Amino acid sequence: MMQAVSSLSNHDLRDEIKAYWSRRAETFDTQPGHEIFSEDERRAWHDLLRKHLGNGDGRTALDLACGTAVVSHLLDDLEFQVTGLDWSEPMLERARAKAAARGRKIRFLVGDAERTMEPDASYDVITNRHLVWTLVDPLSCFREWHRVLKPGGKVLVVDGDFVNPSPLTRLLKQLTGFAARLGLARDAVHGPLNAEMAETHNRILSSVYFSKGARADAVAALLMEAGFTKVTIDRNMSAIHRTQRRNFSLLKGLERATQHRYAICAEK
Repeated sequence: MMQAVSSLSNHDLRDEIKAYWSRRAETFDTQPGHEIFSEDERRAWHDLLRKHLGNGDGRTALDLACGTAVVSHLLDDLEFQVTGLDWSEPMLERARAKAAARGRKIRFLVGDAERTMEPDASYDVITNRHLVWTLVDPLSCFREWHRVLKPGGKVLVVDGDFVNPSPLTRLLKQLTGFAARLGLARDAVHGPLNAEMAETHNRILSSVYFSKGARADAVAALLMEAGFTKVTIDRNMSAIHRTQRRNFSLLKGLERATQHRYAICAEK
């Protein structure tokens, strides 16, 4: 019988998060919103990265919780020297294969985004996507990122609050579920979440720091407490959502576009 949430230690929780994403690795790149499925979407991501980080010009970038290296490849496109770090070997196996297939010289490391073990002041840029909502101790984690960045370096967080949908998002989610029951929206559930996986996901979510939702203002406040300055919240993700919409059903695409998603850039 699975442990109750109240009895999960931080160690147990972190192990469960690691195991969960390792199991998701096999199908991760088949899912819109994870992998990139069009050149228009790739350009939209490039534009977001350039807006906040500029072109790489050989600067060093650490892509945390890189998964199958979607963002790592975007940074490589912009001529950053990229290191992708993830604690899931199944994710990194796919990341290495993808880099080999595309002929990319991206360095991959097994490691923990909350304790990177990388040297002080060793990177110009740190990126992560859909990581912050899973953090057990975000303040300690953000201090670790601050340590690893060079003076003047920047961190770019891409994430969202998927716990507190707006009334419009809730309505669209209900309509999507109804359409799914009629066979009109097969993507009503994002990802291959069978009952067991869904239970694991919900247990993890209820136990992490942002169990009530990773709101942009709360993430920005913790970044400032960790020592970052010039913290900017960018809520305009519409260009990316427009390009992703063609890979979702109509209702699912609209639901996604109304969610509280954002990019936060902060400087050391």
